Amino acid sequence: MDTLADHNLEGQAVLLWGTLEDSGWLKLLPIKLLKFSDVGLPDESTDREVWRFVQKHDLILLTGNRKMKGKDSLEQTIREENTSSSLPVLTVGKVEQLEERLYRERCANRLVEIMIDLDNHRGVGRIFIP
Repeated sequence: MDTLADHNLEGQAVLLWGTLEDSGWLKLLPIKLLKFSDVGLPDESTDREVWRFVQKHDLILLTGNRKMKGKDSLEQTIREENTSSSLPVLTVGKVEQLEERLYRERCANRLVEIMIDLDNHRGVGRIFIP
C-alpha cells in the first residue's frame, strides 16, 4: 500500500521513511512514499480533494494534525464521506517531534502495525500515530 505525504509534511515523511528503511521494514513491507508532485496534485488542493484522491487511488494519506476549519476540512470530509471500506488517514500527533529518533521510531512501528492489518482499519476515518 503506497502512502501519500501531505504537502506540509513531506520533509518529515522522508525522515520517517528513512527510519522504516533503516529498520528493514521496507524490505518486508514494500510501501512507497509519494509526494503531491509524484501524483500530480497541486499543493493548494483542498483537504476534500486530497481525501477523495487517496480513496480513489487506494493510497494512505499521512498528515499532521489539522483543525476542522471550513466545509472542505479533512475532519469534515471524513465525517461526511467516510464509508466502511474507506482507507484511514494516518495523522502524526506531534509532527515537530518527528525530528527526534525515538518518536520517529514509535511512529514507524505504529505505521507498520497499521499497514500489516490494514483491512481491519478500514472505515475508522483517522488514526493518530504513534
